Amino acid sequence: MYATLTLPLLKRVPPGALTALAWLVVTLYPTLLVGQHGAAAWFNSVTMSGRSGATSRDWSMVGAATLVALAGSALLARRPLAGLALLITGSVAVTEGWSFGSQFPPLQFLPADIALLVIAATRPRRTVRIAAGTLIGVLVAHIVMVPRTDTGDAQGAVLLAVIALLIGRSMRQARDHAEELSAQAAARAVTAERLRIARELHDMVAHTIGIVALQAGAARRVIETQPDRARTALGEIENASRETLSGLRRMLGALRQPEPGSDAEPAPMDPGPGLASVDRLAETTAAAGVKVDVRWSGERRHLPAEIDMSAFRIIQEAVTNVVRHAGTKACQVSIDCQESELSIEVLDQGRRHPQGGAAGSGFGLVGMRERVDLLHGEFSAEPLPEGGFRVAARLPVPEGVR
Repeated sequence: MYATLTLPLLKRVPPGALTALAWLVVTLYPTLLVGQHGAAAWFNSVTMSGRSGATSRDWSMVGAATLVALAGSALLARRPLAGLALLITGSVAVTEGWSFGSQFPPLQFLPADIALLVIAATRPRRTVRIAAGTLIGVLVAHIVMVPRTDTGDAQGAVLLAVIALLIGRSMRQARDHAEELSAQAAARAVTAERLRIARELHDMVAHTIGIVALQAGAARRVIETQPDRARTALGEIENASRETLSGLRRMLGALRQPEPGSDAEPAPMDPGPGLASVDRLAETTAAAGVKVDVRWSGERRHLPAEIDMSAFRIIQEAVTNVVRHAGTKACQVSIDCQESELSIEVLDQGRRHPQGGAAGSGFGLVGMRERVDLLHGEFSAEPLPEGGFRVAARLPVPEGVR
């Protein structure tokens, strides 16, 4: 399906209406200007025959040419080459004296130039080549047929046709470029959304799986000798699983919201976890055997939702890595709320290369770094010289919420 030409000031005017209007203007204006002499006589004021008055033949020729041109305008949208051919025929017919070597006004071919512009902007290259070759070929043929001293107007008409062709091609290239940029933006948006979903799923599920694995292992070891402790561990497994299930439902609810502009009302979505959930995270992790020492500094205040949730997810993922990889029984979480930034630090004294290998490996560290980058902050994750691992993030706080 071919594209539709859109003009900023004439969005609702079809191309055929533009060519018809242009034809009426360039044909009727001379009639109004010279009055009784008529359009055909004005066109032929410099003919070899030297006639100065309009005859019935002149008026008949102008009328027939107008009907042909209007028919071509009507066909332009559906059959552009046929419409252009009729416009060219009308322009040639109204300039009486074609075969006698007379000049003709370049503006008489303005409707055909507009049609060429429309074709160049909206039609395939093969159609554009045929249209341009036809119009320019007719004009060049006139230059060849008439004496060299009488070709000035024909050369001007060729120049107008070339300009119309170049403008149409420029419009087509601009539209193609805009469509390419739109497609790239859509692809980037899809990629960003996929990464966001991947981060949320990873941060949400990885922590729970780590806690469940530790609690299940503890319950298995003491189920015969310490049934009460095993029962507690199973309860923690149930609570962690329910929290994760609730988070997955929130995410699915957001993904299943209707498209913008649809009649259905979007389902209300519960707010995601934030720094207020850090204490609960510490309790859950401690129940799994890893003590989390949370240290607050600065003023605890309301933060933008994206900063609040990202800060919690970074802490959650760092603590999860301690549980899964560090081989230690404790870690320290420091949260510093300043006026212009939020600083986070997670330290442990576990093995030298915890968290799944060298710094920067694994999806967890990648996800944390992506979250910080999206908020234009700073992130670092590296082993400590004396052993253990350090994860640090600095998130700038917008001025409007300070």
